[in-house]
Amino acid sequence: MSDLDHMRAALALARRGLGRCWPNPAVGCVVVKDGRVVGRATTAPGGRPHAETQALAMAGDAARGAVVYVTLEPCCHHGATPPCTDALIAAGVARVVVATVDQDVRVSGAGLAQLRAAGIVVEKGLLSDEGCAIAAGFFHRVVHGRPLVTLKLATTLDGRIATKTGESQWITGEPARRMAHALRGRNDAVMAGVGTVLADDPELTCRIPEFKDTPTVRVVADSHLRTPLMSRLVATARIEPTWILTRDGADPARRAAMQNAGVTLIDVDAAEPGVDLAQSLRALAGKGITRLLVEGGASLAAALLRADLVDHLAWFHAPCVMGGDGWPAARPFAVESLAGMPRFVRASALPAGEDFYSEFRRAGGGD
Repeated sequence: MSDLDHMRAALALARRGLGRCWPNPAVGCVVVKDGRVVGRATTAPGGRPHAETQALAMAGDAARGAVVYVTLEPCCHHGATPPCTDALIAAGVARVVVATVDQDVRVSGAGLAQLRAAGIVVEKGLLSDEGCAIAAGFFHRVVHGRPLVTLKLATTLDGRIATKTGESQWITGEPARRMAHALRGRNDAVMAGVGTVLADDPELTCRIPEFKDTPTVRVVADSHLRTPLMSRLVATARIEPTWILTRDGADPARRAAMQNAGVTLIDVDAAEPGVDLAQSLRALAGKGITRLLVEGGASLAAALLRADLVDHLAWFHAPCVMGGDGWPAARPFAVESLAGMPRFVRASALPAGEDFYSEFRRAGGGD
């Protein structure tokens, strides 16, 4: 097998870690000795142990003189665990092939330099685009101070999410809904506005058996704590982590009831309407969230788009038309010219049963 084959295997391992190992990045590592894979791992749930140390432990003595393929530059700073560079040097590996350089200022090339100084051959940039895409959430958190935000929409062909009476379940079919659950599983947190909570009483969980071994954080933007105490989110808050972004000064009795139910309250500044979303995203990043999936509703979607806080779109289209009296995917947000519209570039498109799924990335923004 070639370097390319082994790096593809490492990338596949890294993808398994998406949504499982925040606040750390999902990393895949493969150790090869004399053409045979002797160690392989992805970052453990919760971010520790790191992929490199687990793969080296699996390889044991076979790591000496081996080639290591890793999707992200090994860390070289002391945190909750010792540096991965120290582990690689101590194991006596001969060569390290890296997909992409870490953008964390504590690393950012220093890890590769440390390996080279120890006499290890280092090569970087193999399948770099794929490596960057997997690490994009982590990079957003350490560089921009907020998570990578994906706005998920499930609409008719004319962009409607509910009839004029509010009926919305279900516009898309079962295959599309299963894909949506997989999206939840690959993100650290899922966010909805309080309007969606009041209308649909969602669970916001990944309900694909054994897809994910760590819970997805549920986040609600709720400035006045209107989320019902008997809602599914609050009722299960001690089992599935539930965070509510609210205004400082919300009703004290309501706050106490939420906290007694196991809900984590995050105070952010007020905005019109709701809460300050830029500050909310910074607060989520401060708690370690790297990848955030936003599922609704129309007011929250409009506010994020207006504030230029959407990095990716995940759009499910059902083959039907509802008409102008249906509820739009995004409320009006004061676009006055074509040049003022948020623009995205299609990254992929594929069928989802009878429906159609497209992924878009912010135009000019990369990952």
